[in-house]
Amino acid sequence: MWLDSNHATVVGRELVDNGSFVVLAEAKNDGPGSNSNENTGNNAEQSLQQKFFKEITTHLQNAEEVHVTGTGITQEQFIHFMAQTAQFKNTVANESTSLKMGDEKLVEYIAQKFN
Repeated sequence: MWLDSNHATVVGRELVDNGSFVVLAEAKNDGPGSNSNENTGNNAEQSLQQKFFKEITTHLQNAEEVHVTGTGITQEQFIHFMAQTAQFKNTVANESTSLKMGDEKLVEYIAQKFN
């Protein structure tokens, strides 16, 4: 998957055990609105990130291995979130850093990681 703090593109196999890699889903995190209180803003940001990560994991049911790429530190935060989630504690997670790429390039990139 490609992930940053506002957007995720989930790529996986068409069929559970085999098949071509395709874009399975996209998720968005619109981020918090404006807050006059820094503490309130931080709490809202954390809550929205948790909601964003939960939405992403709905597309990863029964995933045995996940490769997360993108910009910034969100990949590390997502992998940590997965490790703290009972359903994904045995999922192998890898990460890399990459610039935003189109869907076709992302599908090619992920296919190379798993072939």
